[in-house]
Order: sequence, then C-alpha cells, then structure tokens
Amino acid sequence: MKELFILAVVTTFTLVTYYLVEPFAHSQMHKHHESEKFVYEDLPAITKQGDVARGKDLVMGAGACAGCHGIKVEGMAAPMDAVTSASAYGVNPPDLSDAGSVFDAKFLAALIKNPAHALMLEHKYNDKTGKMFPMPPFYGAGGDLDQEIADMVAYLQSIAPKGEELTPKMAFETACGRCHATHYHYEKDGVRHAAWTQIGEHPTFKRKQDELAYETQVLDYQDSLVNYLGKLPPDLSMYIRSRGEHFLSTFAENPQNYLKGTAMPRVGMTAEAAEKVIEHLADVGDSKRHERDAVGKNVMIYIIIFAIFALLWKKQVWKELH
Repeated sequence: MKELFILAVVTTFTLVTYYLVEPFAHSQMHKHHESEKFVYEDLPAITKQGDVARGKDLVMGAGACAGCHGIKVEGMAAPMDAVTSASAYGVNPPDLSDAGSVFDAKFLAALIKNPAHALMLEHKYNDKTGKMFPMPPFYGAGGDLDQEIADMVAYLQSIAPKGEELTPKMAFETACGRCHATHYHYEKDGVRHAAWTQIGEHPTFKRKQDELAYETQVLDYQDSLVNYLGKLPPDLSMYIRSRGEHFLSTFAENPQNYLKGTAMPRVGMTAEAAEKVIEHLADVGDSKRHERDAVGKNVMIYIIIFAIFALLWKKQVWKELH
C-alpha cells in the first residue's frame, strides 16, 4: 500500500503542475470568450419568404453579384483571376456556389444590404475615415428591398451543397481560404492534399521557372491583402494545436471580442460550417490525431497490465523473503 500511496502523491503533483503550466497559464495569457452559438443576434431576421427564381434573376442581373463573383455551379467563372481581383478589391471575392451553406442566412441578407455592418467593419469604413467597403450595398431593383434580398438569399441556398456534400475543405476555402494559407500537406481518406495558398492549392511544377511564376502571383496577392487588411493574415497550419478549437471558433464568430478594432471581418458562418472548418484545420495541423489516440489507449492498457503484474510480482518476492 505504501507504493500505491507514493504513486498517488506523485500523480497528483504531476497533474497539478501540468494544470498550472498549460490550461491555467493559457487561460490567463489569452482572453476567453464563450461562443455566441452563431446566432448573430445583432442582425435582423429574414421576415420574407424568398423566391428562388426571382433571386436568380437579381443575382445575375440587377444585384450585379456576377460582376465580381463566380458561380461555378451555374457554369459561371469569376470575371477576373484571383490576383487581379485582389488588386482591385483587396481580396478575391468568393465563388458563390457554396455561400448558401457556409454562411448564415441572416448574415447573407445583412451582407447584401450593408456589407460593412454585417462584417463588423464600420469602425474602418465610414464617413469619418472616408473609406468605402469594396463591396457596394444593394439598394434594390425598384421593389420591396427586404423581399428582393430574401429572394437572393433563397437562390444562394438553393444552389449550395446540402449536408455532407459540403466537405470540410470546401467550407475552409470559402470561409477562410482567400486570406489564410495552410502550408502543410496532409492526407485524408487515402488522398494526399497539397498545401493551400490564398489563390488555391499549390500545384506541382516540373520547371522551376513555372514554380517561381506561381509564387510571384502568390506574393502579388499577399501584397494586396496587406494593403487591404494592414498586415498579412497568419498561416493557419498549426493554429488548431497552438490555440485550440474554442479560440478558432469564437474568434471567427466575432473577431472584435478578441481584437477590438481589428481589420479581420466577421466570417458569418453557420455553426455546422464552423465545425467543418475546424475539422479541416485539424486535418491539416494534426492529421495523425486519430492514430495517436488509438496508440495512446493501447499504451495505457499496457501500462495498467504491467503495473498489475509488477505489483503481484512485488508481493510474491516480499512473501518469499518474509
């Protein structure tokens, strides 16, 4: 029993030391904010029933969305390449094929009506600063503005992938991938995925000249991002391990809670899309986590069995000595 008591004391002190060094210290060094559940209470609800056909006409026509955004699911490529778009707008406008699944409906409606307000960037884009957000507000096509916006949101939701059709990688690319890179290759379900740059997956090149030309495009895009945001957004490859799921989720939900006055916009994701973004970042930054968990369980089982045999052996040895 003496050995068990010593083991209990050592284990207790080890756990207390770990808690003080890691979880407690981390909670003191970084702000902690509870999730707002991705409900966006500051944004008004959509009170009109949207009409998909009218919404499509508005998106393609009077809404002028197709003038900046691609809609690949409708066979419409973006009007400009990513680098050219970023030089014009600061960042490449997203393809709208997945927008209806990735972004919350209230957020989409507010984004169409007043982008700076929906993105929580009115401190940067206002009459006092003299700056206008690159995406212009939609002032309507001559009818009921709220109805027209509801129609546009309904259309975007109708063309978006449903449920599991939206993969974690797709959610990340739409919500985060135009500002953030992930420079780690990773493997999932037997498929090897290339590193992600702000203009897409990094291709494999046979000629060094082609690789340098591509990297020059990435640098040009990043220069536009710096001019737009004030600094280059960080590479997110290891953020899932250095900051954790809670921080990433709540930061994307409302960046102003953590960094008042930051130029990073509110992302406006649904809770489901946020979970998929976190899953993708876990795939990138901690792709061996499932294997590690399995090995960890086996190691613990081995240690317990070994401890039992060691205790039994110790009792037998002392019994013979006595």
